[in-house]
Amino acid sequence: MFGDGRMKSVLLSLILSLSFSVLASVPAVAAAGKAVSYKSGAEIVKGILYTPTGKGPFPALIVIHEWWGLNDWVKQQAEKLAGEGYVALAVDLYRGKVADNADLAHELMRGLPEDRATRDLRAAYDFLAAQSNVKKNRIGSIGWCMGGGYTLDTAIAEPQLAAAVINYGRLLTEPSQLKKINAPILGIFGGQDRGITPDDVKKFQQSMEKLDKRIEVKIYPDAGHAFENPNNKQGYRPEDAADAWQRTVDFLAVTLQK
Repeated sequence: MFGDGRMKSVLLSLILSLSFSVLASVPAVAAAGKAVSYKSGAEIVKGILYTPTGKGPFPALIVIHEWWGLNDWVKQQAEKLAGEGYVALAVDLYRGKVADNADLAHELMRGLPEDRATRDLRAAYDFLAAQSNVKKNRIGSIGWCMGGGYTLDTAIAEPQLAAAVINYGRLLTEPSQLKKINAPILGIFGGQDRGITPDDVKKFQQSMEKLDKRIEVKIYPDAGHAFENPNNKQGYRPEDAADAWQRTVDFLAVTLQK
């Protein structure tokens, strides 16, 4: 048996060892979001910037909202990404408007000029690249639903983009467009999605592979559109959403952290 002094020493060492192990597994803590604005052509775009604590420099992400607009859920995703060690800029493509019903969301999405949105997102890339705490060659993009489609557009429009995560966003198959992509792509989709079907996803993946582009695709067989968002009361699939998040974290760690 150990003496009291020896026992205390062993217990203290064990506690410290466990504490360091726990700390090592905890991701970076994100600072509170800060409202920012940047120029896009002659216009001013607003967004919210989330920054990990510490000196950096850090990799960065353009975070693109669903058709609802820059609502609380998208802000939460940006904050979580900052907690993983990324400077995350949640861009407001709707100029302050946020929908609380599908009719208004559809109206806002249809009223968003695609060329303006793409310009806003390229300007977001430039804004991040100008930040002193951002790694200029480690800037990626992530989006959901409408934002997933604009993530693809950003990868086409910005040749220096270092990674792109498309969550059930609209897809393209034209080689003349896809050949412009240099970023590795992670595509996450639902097998029951009636808007972006598994066939659409497979055609996109095949088109990318024919061009020797780096692409990883995951289709969740029982999930429909927007299955990652808990506000989608009937379509939310927590287990699939958790797996999709972990795949995203792992993909970004390989493409942006290394």
